[in-house]
Amino acid sequence: MSSSAPWLVVGLGNPGPGYAGNRHNVGFFVADALASRAGVKFTAPRGMRAEVAETRLTAAGIGGIGTPAQRLVLVKPRTYMNDSGLAVRKLAAFHKVPAEQVIVIHDELDLDLGRIRVKLGGGDNGHNGLKSIRAHLGTGDFPRIRFGIGRPPGRMEVQAWVLSDFRPADRAEVELQTENCADAVEVLVNDGLSAAQNRFNS
Repeated sequence: MSSSAPWLVVGLGNPGPGYAGNRHNVGFFVADALASRAGVKFTAPRGMRAEVAETRLTAAGIGGIGTPAQRLVLVKPRTYMNDSGLAVRKLAAFHKVPAEQVIVIHDELDLDLGRIRVKLGGGDNGHNGLKSIRAHLGTGDFPRIRFGIGRPPGRMEVQAWVLSDFRPADRAEVELQTENCADAVEVLVNDGLSAAQNRFNS
């Protein structure tokens, strides 16, 4: 691990109010939750194709004071999902972040709502955001936090499912899962991959 480089914490989603509540945007939910915990606001640095918020993480939590501290750069790409890698590559190059310190939070069809998984590397499972990041970083060996959204019901197309909003009845579960994913980011950075997997991979 590079001690001087920050961690890039990338929440995947599509920009714009029309997509804000979509299942495909759960990465944005988690990035927003982390920014809220840290008391920081997102800005759009010129040329970076993303909204970015910088903070630090200590044993006391995100935004905490004290040492030792890890720098975090929270990222919401402003490209559409299929081009997420553009923003990730630009920010990783700018901050000199190695792939193993790029945490990507994304929706996962193969996990039911209420379940999350922390993993390192692996396939893209048809997820265009992951595919784009792999192409732009030249590797898939980055940590992922997979936010379960479940499979579409009946014969509903996957694209229609991921681009639809959660049901009102699911709201409490989504909020809980968002906080759990934010916790998983903190544990992954502070305590490492195994600790995060042991705690969150139910």
